[in-house]
Amino acid sequence: MGERTTLSDEVYETLKAMIMDNVIAPGGRVTIDAISRQLDVSPTPVREALARLESDGLVVKRPMAGYTTAPLLTPAEFEHLFEVRMVLECAAAARAARSGDPTVKFPRMPTPTADPGYAGHAAFTAADAAFHDAVAVAAGNPVLRESIARLHSHLHIHRVAFPGPGSTDLEHEAIVSAIRVRDPEAAEAAMHAHLTAARDRHRMS
Repeated sequence: MGERTTLSDEVYETLKAMIMDNVIAPGGRVTIDAISRQLDVSPTPVREALARLESDGLVVKRPMAGYTTAPLLTPAEFEHLFEVRMVLECAAAARAARSGDPTVKFPRMPTPTADPGYAGHAAFTAADAAFHDAVAVAAGNPVLRESIARLHSHLHIHRVAFPGPGSTDLEHEAIVSAIRVRDPEAAEAAMHAHLTAARDRHRMS
């Protein structure tokens, strides 16, 4: 069982990288048999990996049609995504500062590597998502946390472009500092400034 879980994880990471780097084209069909042959594995770990990727919002399963990769964000969808993030994540930051869990640990951002494509910033993308999840956890509202997580915003945005870390660490530190001193207004403003800067960095890429 342990070996199968490890193999499933490996297949998941391989497929995820292929989708993030658009090796599998957006909207393209993903068949279990073809991927099994390509990766020289049985269908079971592929099926498990695709179920996880569906949960991530990177593939879509349609009745009688199998899996296809999710399309890239359009410019309008990009703007709409950030509008929703502003509403949800600013509220989460304010709530975390007002009455949240003070024991929550906020991850720091790793430096992207020189590896090409998604491999070079996979750890950064994961840590950034973990940071925003930590803010949601600190807010203490499971429904709010789930709503933020279901956006899959980091994966969708970084499929379009990854402009580099910029000033992300400093922006995160401002959010954490406001949460730690229990200043809801400052936490909300810091989150708003961070999301605005992140949106602009991606727009410029």
